[in-house]
Amino acid sequence: MNSSPQNIILEIRAGVGGNEAAIFAGDLANMYTKFASREGWTASILDESRNDLGGYKEVVIELSGEGVYDKLKQESGVHRVQRVPATEKSGRVHTSTASVAVLPIRETEKMIIKPQDLEIAFTRSGGAGGQNVNKVETAVRITHRPTGLVVKCTSERSQQRNREKAMMILASKISEAQKSQAHGEMADARKQQIGTQDRSEKIRTYNFLQDRITDHRVGKSFHDIERIMEGGLDKIFKAMEAL
Repeated sequence: MNSSPQNIILEIRAGVGGNEAAIFAGDLANMYTKFASREGWTASILDESRNDLGGYKEVVIELSGEGVYDKLKQESGVHRVQRVPATEKSGRVHTSTASVAVLPIRETEKMIIKPQDLEIAFTRSGGAGGQNVNKVETAVRITHRPTGLVVKCTSERSQQRNREKAMMILASKISEAQKSQAHGEMADARKQQIGTQDRSEKIRTYNFLQDRITDHRVGKSFHDIERIMEGGLDKIFKAMEAL
């Protein structure tokens, strides 16, 4: 029986590049959710923050299904895009980044979190979801004081369900921080995945003008970028198996 986690939290954040970085973050979210659909996984947006052009400043997605962690665990890091933005009048190529973090949810783990270590706030959810969403304070924001980790969940109509999901995500983040940071400094753990979002700290470059995606860890390039951005990640993931 496969003991690998079948549920993950996928966090995507805009990095360097302003509005274009937010649009690229949205493109990555679309790419992963379409890949998830192809794999028969379920995808649920837990929290999102959009910019004026419809891109994502930040989006948190829960993905569930067989093999989800095994296939996506190596997506963590900084992704870089090189293209002419739709808003660019002079045709100049822009370089922007977005960061991806993949956090496994292990059902068997029981993380003890002291209530006094938590700061919990309830607000009204925004965006789609029906009139009820905006009338009741269902959105939950939890801050874990010892680590400074902040988790938000706005996807559920019930305050209790949002709180449960937020606590699940928080436990997963603390667990990953403890495992991945040998010196016990939890605040640095997610930084190891996300990096500083600087253009130089990239794991993959998406060059639209040259119709090429280059994964810098395996040193290989892949063409037909439009197909890949529509969820056609199989060749890249196949190459990643060698790592």
